[in-house]
Amino acid sequence: MDKIIRATAADGFVKMAVITARDTVERARQIHDLSPTACAALGRTLCGASLLGQAMKEEQATLTIRINGGGPIGSVVAVSDCGGNVRGYVENPRCELPLRTDGKLDVGGAVGRDGMLTVSRDLGMREPYIGSVELASGEIAEDLTAYLLESEQIPSACALGVLVDTDRTIRAAGGFIVQLMPGADEELIAKLEDNILLMDQLTTVLDEDGTEAIFAQVLRGLDWHSVGEYPVEYRCYCSRERVSEALTVIDPGELQEIIDEGQDITVSCQFCDRIYSFSPAELTELKKQNAEKTDAV
Repeated sequence: MDKIIRATAADGFVKMAVITARDTVERARQIHDLSPTACAALGRTLCGASLLGQAMKEEQATLTIRINGGGPIGSVVAVSDCGGNVRGYVENPRCELPLRTDGKLDVGGAVGRDGMLTVSRDLGMREPYIGSVELASGEIAEDLTAYLLESEQIPSACALGVLVDTDRTIRAAGGFIVQLMPGADEELIAKLEDNILLMDQLTTVLDEDGTEAIFAQVLRGLDWHSVGEYPVEYRCYCSRERVSEALTVIDPGELQEIIDEGQDITVSCQFCDRIYSFSPAELTELKKQNAEKTDAV
């Protein structure tokens, strides 16, 4: 079962969250038929969005990470609800590049480095809170670390990883965010930096040892304890009703042209690829309902 585990250490001066998300990323791979590189890019972004989204306290809040780096993969988008459940897509799901010289997937090359990482928090107020940072590497985790420091003024370290098996299924996926609270001393900061530098490769730990080992390596030498465990999954909220509502914002003239063609139209959800079909008669009724709403206003 995919989950987020949160913990504190050093008398509350350190907060850490770890996510294991193999099933979530595998679901995304199946829905979008992702190449290994595209899967790694989207999977890392899904994990980051889930960690940040689950930390929100407001009910019905959503968090969106959008990455546009100018690379061949195009835009990478992940959306989390306040429970950490996520959905997402990449603009070019078949994008594939040669392996890097170290044998790893070239996520940075696919995403690109000429662009922005943008985080939008919709808390149900009039306008969402939006923060952006220029991409540092396109490898996702480093860029998210830069965002947390520059946009939210939170000293953090982030690691995200996806391990794709030889049959292209997901063998392991997840990551962590560790944050320092105000008042943390230099000795504590140095210890965390050393621990992270010396830890084993993230996907290896996820695959072979699990979340407890991640906490043990990052927080080595510190007293820590878990403060919560939360299940997460790939979850899309699309429905026929929501798609119908979206169709009502189409210009009435354009909608009438579609109706006059006399053929069913299909609308595909970007997040789950579910297809919704509407007949000319249904579109006519939607157009009528929209007109009635406009007249009432």
